[in-house]
Amino acid sequence: GNMEIVTYVVDGELSHEDTMGTNESLGRGSVQFMTAGTGIQHSEFNHGDKPLRFIQTWIKPSQSGLIPNYGSYCGDKGKEDRFNKIQHLVSGTQSTEKGPVQVEQTVDGYACEMELGKTVVHNLPAKSQAYLLCIEGSITVNGKKLNRHDACEIVGDPSRPSELEIKATGTEETENGQLAHFLMFTMPLAPGSGRRDL
Repeated sequence: GNMEIVTYVVDGELSHEDTMGTNESLGRGSVQFMTAGTGIQHSEFNHGDKPLRFIQTWIKPSQSGLIPNYGSYCGDKGKEDRFNKIQHLVSGTQSTEKGPVQVEQTVDGYACEMELGKTVVHNLPAKSQAYLLCIEGSITVNGKKLNRHDACEIVGDPSRPSELEIKATGTEETENGQLAHFLMFTMPLAPGSGRRDL
């Protein structure tokens, strides 16, 4: 228990059932979240004909012993919001800028699908850090190249916002056409966090 579990669907269809009575299927660009809290039984399936790919992020909540909770956002209805634009999908419950999915932690999650050569810009607030994953295609982040499945940790400036310029430098065939695709989480700067084995 005591985890905020955020799942982002890349391809295929994710079907979810749990002991709270939830039963739904979600496709590309959708997000589901679950507060494990004091305990919940659940199962996830791929009932479709296509392979299923998703990215699951486990986030330590701001407090333990939360009441179990489930929620979701259907990616189909927001497809245009992440096409050559950064879509805000996840936010903390206390955030002033709410995403459609809210978790019990100070964190924001974003996704974007981009055509070749397109650029998007994100302003990382002062005293923040980010984790960015290139899901499909290839991109540059402030000139540094990431290929499919590459990721980077970004440490922002402690005194002022940092501009992140993300450009699609290579695309691949996806459910939505030839695109580059990334997922990014931002959070308050935590000195000493991140990988130390590189």
